Amino acid sequence: MRSIWNGAISFGLVSIPIKLVNATENHSIHFRQIHLADGGRIRYRKVCELDEEEVQGGEIGKAYEDADGTMIPITDEDLAQLPLPTAKTIEIVAFVPADQIDPLQMDAAYYLSANGVPAAKPYTLLREALKRSNKVAVAKYALRGRERLGMLRVVDDVIAMHGLLWPDEIRAPEGVAPDGDVTVRDAELDLADALMDTLGEVDMDSLHDDYREAVEELIAAKASGETVRPAESGDAGGGKVIDLIAALENSVQAAKKSRGEEGAGAEGEGDGEMADVHPIKKTSGKSSPQPTKKSTAAAKKSTAAARKSTPKSTGAKKSTSTTKKSSAKKTATKKQTSSSSGSGGGSGTKKTASSRKRTSA
Repeated sequence: MRSIWNGAISFGLVSIPIKLVNATENHSIHFRQIHLADGGRIRYRKVCELDEEEVQGGEIGKAYEDADGTMIPITDEDLAQLPLPTAKTIEIVAFVPADQIDPLQMDAAYYLSANGVPAAKPYTLLREALKRSNKVAVAKYALRGRERLGMLRVVDDVIAMHGLLWPDEIRAPEGVAPDGDVTVRDAELDLADALMDTLGEVDMDSLHDDYREAVEELIAAKASGETVRPAESGDAGGGKVIDLIAALENSVQAAKKSRGEEGAGAEGEGDGEMADVHPIKKTSGKSSPQPTKKSTAAAKKSTAAARKSTPKSTGAKKSTSTTKKSSAKKTATKKQTSSSSGSGGGSGTKKTASSRKRTSA
């Protein structure tokens, strides 16, 4: 990696030659401005406002603009004459616990590389001292024309330096917190804790920039002449007052489902579907009515009455079956009577026929 600054770490009377290397890189996709009519590049030119002529870089200097608009020229020679002990030195001023550094102060990050063989021994000494003390070093250094504040810590086997903002560069969070008193119930905190436990930890190396990947795919598609389909935009529902309890419960279930955990639904939920989140309706602050003793007693009476009516219906069924049996007996009697009468009629017919035969004879 290419170094951007050469100097030394001042550690008491110990001087450690080092090279400063960028520890981070920017992967953002940069766009150019173009003329929509013909696609030509739009370029910015530095023009003097007095003669309206373009000025080259070698003709441009620095100046401080006073409150009344007066320009006070400041040359590089003027700045070089200023006493700046940290011009080529990272001067360690203290060792403090890491939790004393406010993350709001964190700025750019750099790796410090030992510059040459003689620097290896003192470099290793400082690195191991930082490891054993579990502390970080606070240092001052100069870079790009200004003095800065830094924090040195160990990353693997390398000393890293984080640029820090000066304490007076951190703005107080006045007027940022929600207005008014907001009460959070224990049930809501319990669900929030459950959601935190469900989400758990994450492998930081697995995180990536989805938007940048989408932009790269868009560029590749347009470069190859493919038709770009608009992405479906989900309704974020911003600005809506939601049922916080339901939202937390749904979040817990969704987190479990995304991690493939079995039994994501709560016990007794049946099909395990998540409840809908509805806006909270303003109420008078009264809790929902609880069942009273009278309503409970009335419910018991209706249940007892329903039980008493059950035997009656059984008796009705018995009387119905008895009626069916008696009607069946009557039908059988009628059949017997008709059959007996039918048999008698047959003998009479036979007698008439025999008498007719005798007469004819």
